[in-house]
Amino acid sequence: MYTITQITQNSFREKGSKFIGHLFPISSKEDFEYKLDEIKSKYPDATHHCYAWRSNPTNIEEFSQDDGEPGGTAGKPILNKLKSYEMVNCGCIVVRYYGGTNLGTSGLIQAYGRSAELCLEKAERSTIIPTENVEITYPYDQQKEIDQLKSRFDLKEIDAQYLEKVTIKMACRSDQAEPFWDALEKLEHTGVTSERLGSGYVTMSNN
Repeated sequence: MYTITQITQNSFREKGSKFIGHLFPISSKEDFEYKLDEIKSKYPDATHHCYAWRSNPTNIEEFSQDDGEPGGTAGKPILNKLKSYEMVNCGCIVVRYYGGTNLGTSGLIQAYGRSAELCLEKAERSTIIPTENVEITYPYDQQKEIDQLKSRFDLKEIDAQYLEKVTIKMACRSDQAEPFWDALEKLEHTGVTSERLGSGYVTMSNN
């Protein structure tokens, strides 16, 4: 899966109609709705504001809207492009100014899909890596063993507290989670305790 960190925009004309595509990062449905209101305010006289979004890499939610275009000719082609590029945590809004010539069902599908794809091709993508998150508590004299685990597995520290003992929250790649958990259990006799926190994800720049 992939996501983006910056807004991209593209536009083109098809038989007089102007299509303006906007692709942008989101973290929730509410994020998307805020951006939709912003786009509608920027193009209040547009004929249509069609869109699709996908969010939540651990349990994907998605939605599309034709905004007055014939059913399945606008929002769905946009959504299908997001899915074909394996995109999540992003939304795409395509603004249309009608140019006086009907494009027909296939023409609309092609135009809205093309608008989304132009944005996707231009976007800088980041990889989303599914993780299993773990909280580890350990005595300070076990720091060396924890450091060895960090070198053996692909981990990312989420949070850390240094009190009487050290408590850290770590994100481990899902495909390494079981071996990592087994390695932690082998340290229990040294005073290392761990608790699974559930699924999550981290993003990694492709630059």
